[in-house]
Amino acid sequence: MKIWHQSFTVLSDLGPYSDALKAHFKRVARPDTEIVMHGMAPGTYTTNYPGSDIRHAGIFHLHSMQFLQAGVLAQEQGYDAYAVSTLPDPALREIRALVDIPVIGYGESSMLTACTLGRKFGVLVFIEDFYELLADNVEGYGLAARFAGAGPVGFSFNDVLKGFSDPTELIEKFKIGARRLIAQGADVIIPGEAPLNVLLAHHGVTEVDGVTVMDSLGTWIKQAEMMVELRRLCGTKPSRTGFFHRLPELARVKELFAFYGLDQRQPGS
Repeated sequence: MKIWHQSFTVLSDLGPYSDALKAHFKRVARPDTEIVMHGMAPGTYTTNYPGSDIRHAGIFHLHSMQFLQAGVLAQEQGYDAYAVSTLPDPALREIRALVDIPVIGYGESSMLTACTLGRKFGVLVFIEDFYELLADNVEGYGLAARFAGAGPVGFSFNDVLKGFSDPTELIEKFKIGARRLIAQGADVIIPGEAPLNVLLAHHGVTEVDGVTVMDSLGTWIKQAEMMVELRRLCGTKPSRTGFFHRLPELARVKELFAFYGLDQRQPGS
C-alpha cells in the first residue's frame, strides 16, 4: 500500500528530522508499505519551524488549507491513505468530507489507542498554547473523560534537532514533564509533536516509572495500514450522510481551490 505522509513542517529545511522520520517509518511500517513524505510548501514559514505561527488560531486555520489540498492530491494520485502527521490534526474532519480514501490523524489515532492502554492519557508538547486546542480536540473526539491534561515538555523543537546525537538531557527533561502528568492521573503519556516522538522512539524510551510512553507515529502508521486493509478485505468505509460526511463533486472542489489560489502551491517533499 502507498500512504501520503503530510507534515506541518517544510521538510526540505529539516534534514536531520527528515532523515530520522524516514528511518522510523522504515522500521515500523510493513515491508510492502510505501510512506511518501510530504511537507508544507517551501517558503510557508519565516523560520524552519511553524511554532511561531500555529500558536494562533487564525493562522493555524490558514495553514490548514494546504492539508485540504494535499488530501485531494493524494486521492487523485492513487494513494491508499492520507496521513496527517501533526498533533493538532488540522482540518481533519474537513479533509474526510472531501476525499474517499482513509484519512488518519496523528493526534486522534494516538488518543484513541491510548484509551486501550490505560485509563487516562496525558500529552506533552513544545507549544503551551496548544493546551486549549488539544482540550477542544479531545472533546470533539468524545474522550474528555479519559484526558488527564497537557503539559510542557520543557524544551523546544530546535533543541530536538540538536539532541539526536546526545539526547540525555532532553530525555531527563521529558521524564520530569511526564511525572507531572502522571501526578495528574495520566497512566499513558503521548509525546505530542512528531519530532519529540521520533527522538524518544529512536532512543527506546517506552515508559516512565511504569507508565507507558506511546510511539504515536508508530500508532499512526499502523492505523493507516489497518484502515486500508479493512477497506480492502471488509469493505469498511466512512459514513457518507449528512453535513459532515457527504462528499461534494470533486470538480467543484478543484474549482474552489483555483478560486482561492490553492492550486498555485504544491506540497513540499
